[in-house]
Amino acid sequence: MAELKVTADHLKRDAYLYVRQSTLRQVAEHGESTQRQYALRDRAIAGGWAAEQIHVIDRDLGKSGSSATTRDGFQELVSEVALGKAGIVMGLEVSRLARNSADWHRLIELCALTATLILDEDGVYDPAEFNDRLLLGLKGTMSEAELHILKARMRGGQINKARRGELEMCPPVGLIYRTDGTIGLDPDAQVQNAIRLVFETFERTGSAIRTVRFFREQGLLFPRRLRTGFNKGELLWALPQHARILQVLHNPRYAGAFVYGRTRIRHLPDGGTAVIKVARAEWQFVMPGMHQGYIDWERFELNQNRLADNARAFSGERRSGPPREGPALLQGRVLCGLCGERMGVHYSRENGQTVPIYVCQETAVRRAGKSCQTVPGKVVDPAVTALLIEMMTPMTLAVSLEVQRELEARVAETDALRRQHVERLRYEAELARRRYMKVDPDNRLVADALEAEWNDKLRLHTEAAADYERRSREQAAALDADMRHRILDLAEQLPRIWQDPRVDARERKRILRLLVDDVTLVKADTITAHVRLSGGATRTLVLERPLPIAQIRKFKPELVAIVDRMLDQHCDREIAEILNRDGRRTWETKPFNLKKVAWIRHAYKLSSRYDRLRRRGMLTTREVAAKFGVARTTIHEWGRQGLITKHYADSLNRGLWSIPSGIMITKGHGGRDAKHAAIVPSPQ
Repeated sequence: MAELKVTADHLKRDAYLYVRQSTLRQVAEHGESTQRQYALRDRAIAGGWAAEQIHVIDRDLGKSGSSATTRDGFQELVSEVALGKAGIVMGLEVSRLARNSADWHRLIELCALTATLILDEDGVYDPAEFNDRLLLGLKGTMSEAELHILKARMRGGQINKARRGELEMCPPVGLIYRTDGTIGLDPDAQVQNAIRLVFETFERTGSAIRTVRFFREQGLLFPRRLRTGFNKGELLWALPQHARILQVLHNPRYAGAFVYGRTRIRHLPDGGTAVIKVARAEWQFVMPGMHQGYIDWERFELNQNRLADNARAFSGERRSGPPREGPALLQGRVLCGLCGERMGVHYSRENGQTVPIYVCQETAVRRAGKSCQTVPGKVVDPAVTALLIEMMTPMTLAVSLEVQRELEARVAETDALRRQHVERLRYEAELARRRYMKVDPDNRLVADALEAEWNDKLRLHTEAAADYERRSREQAAALDADMRHRILDLAEQLPRIWQDPRVDARERKRILRLLVDDVTLVKADTITAHVRLSGGATRTLVLERPLPIAQIRKFKPELVAIVDRMLDQHCDREIAEILNRDGRRTWETKPFNLKKVAWIRHAYKLSSRYDRLRRRGMLTTREVAAKFGVARTTIHEWGRQGLITKHYADSLNRGLWSIPSGIMITKGHGGRDAKHAAIVPSPQ
């Protein structure tokens, strides 16, 4: 039957022998299977193909048949079949060609379209015939099922060990497998201290990015164990990245727990795979307390809650977030009392200062409506601050001592890490020296390389030692006796320290978040703040709404009355000087000037000094000159002589004159009988 299927048309085309083993280990240890596959070449020669027509494709040795993506040899075979160059395709069995039904049936269809035969150890098949195609399809399905069964067996054993918490998985840096198969802490003290410092810094700062910033500001390195390559298993020290710190904080192995099922493998359309993180609720096995860790499980849970709370600042709902740099004390803790949504923070400039404003804009953003309410932070924040100070006053002494201990512990931790880093570099330099001293002096190529390595290690050790000395002096100066005295004075000076501009706004917010869960604001005729404390208790604060800017800028009635009275005796400039001398200021806390007084007169419709004197009958220089028939210079001369009184004058020396009633001024004249002007009684 096989001879009847091979025709002259098939013999005109070439024969392709496909050889594959699943792993390199099989290639090395199972040579008999490989020889059996190569022996199919004799079957092709016996079938009528010449030796030069037989092409052996063995580039896929050591590659799995579960996918055709990484098998270049199989792709070449498919291409030759599709181009009609192949008369027969040979493989020891179906599993050699493909263990994936999609790849296998695609090859069958191409062979049927191009009249290409398929040969295995059992016989020759023509995919164009229904019975042969049915048999080939069944063999392909059984091959794929065989792979599934093998994987299921291995998977079942893996799941069974994981269920007992005995499955060995590569531990993260800082944890190692002991000789008895249990997990313990890395014996390297520098590695232990670096990992402990990550958890302690995160507990202190409450933010992963601030933990990274602390390491970088202090110049502290973090370890990473190489998993692949020539230096597999060695430690690599470098400045930590944000993603690296997050990996440490999210890893439950550091809490002494065995966890299985944190990730899954997803197959991509292009044949590749992707690692997908699984939600914590879907982890298959979680067993706390299985081995020694750096933190306990309760602290791990608190860290996850804090990280999740910080991550909400970047989610669609933006419910919370870590403390930010702005002065808004209630950032991330304010709820709208009208709709229940989280209120955002806007900032504005007022009198040269940044002022927070709490705005509920969920309705405007989600439903294109109007903002529920806008509450000024300059009213709410001071009231909540007063409440916090009132609550914290009994605890301030204990807090002061705890702050001092924390600062000292932080200095000791960073100092120990730097000292251990210097010690490690000293050991590496000593190790390089030993290697150099053991080399044959005549072997200059090796000796020169080892000498250069020794010099590099010495340079790194010298730089690290110098940096350690410099930072040690800086920390010693920062935590001197004066600093300790100021810390102990915290109990009595808490209100002043809280308002000190040198205190970071994020520190105030961190203190608030320890005591306050949220603050619900309702703005009506007054502002009502419902403060929910961490213990479940609530406090309600009723605050007055701030005055509108128009009323703030409006001058007080008593000030307007004072200006009105002084206008009877003084001009605008004199009034401004008197007000400043009395300590009065504008709404902007600025001194008065000529323009401010003039603005008060125009705004409140007060008569000017000039108008008031005119109503009292005083005359201008022109009018006095016309009355007495003299020149204007004569009027000014009369004023200097005291004959008439000038009651008002401006910058151009213009003024108003008062003429005494019941008198008459006689004009003087020059010449030989010169006569001065004089005042005489007016005739009755």
